[in-house]
Order: sequence, then structure tokens, then C-alpha cells
Amino acid sequence: MTAAEPPEARTAVPGAAPVDKIRTALLGYRVMAWATGVWLIALCYEMVVKYIVQVDNPPSWIGVVHGWVYFVYLLFTANLAVKVRWPIGKTIGVLLAGTIPLLGIIVEHFQTKKLKAQFQL
Repeated sequence: MTAAEPPEARTAVPGAAPVDKIRTALLGYRVMAWATGVWLIALCYEMVVKYIVQVDNPPSWIGVVHGWVYFVYLLFTANLAVKVRWPIGKTIGVLLAGTIPLLGIIVEHFQTKKLKAQFQL
């Protein structure tokens, strides 16, 4: 890092992407973490309606939508992990957080807080 670099190109982690790229990746991760969490809650509702309440024809498309939203969440999270240089264990943990209701949203909150402090976002 040299003094000639603009402030938005500087990072707190050696090898990490420029701050403006991290900011963009973080926004995508946050949006997808919330979307995944909401669709996972909807999927849990569908499972309760189908197997506990035993409704004959519950909506079956909720699982498909959640699956695609989770796939996009995986892509956005992996993108962020590469940009901020997360270790593989942490990356896998954050990726798996999207499979447990509300956990993905909770992890998103704490990771966002940490990254904002670490990279002065």
C-alpha cells in the first residue's frame, strides 16, 4: 500500500479487495442472507402445514424458491469471503448458517458489524 493510493483502494487485511468492492459484496451478502432467512421460515411454515397440520395440498413451490435463493446466497457469500479473505472454516460456517432458520440473519448481523469495523465501511 502506498501513499499514492486513494483511500477507497486501501484495505485493513493484506491481500483483501479494495474497500469499495468489499462494500458492494457486503451489500449483496446482506440482502441474500435476509432473503434466504425469510424463505427458509416460509419453508418451515410449509413443512408444518404439510406434516403436522396435514393440509392436503400445501404450496409446494416455496421449497423450490428457497433452494434457488439459497444457491444465490452461496454465491454472494463466497464472493464476500474471497474479497475479505475469510479462512475456509469461517466461510463454510457462514455458508451453512443459511440452512438454519434465523441463524443466517443473526450471523449476517454480527459479520456485518465486524466487517464494517475492520474495513471502516
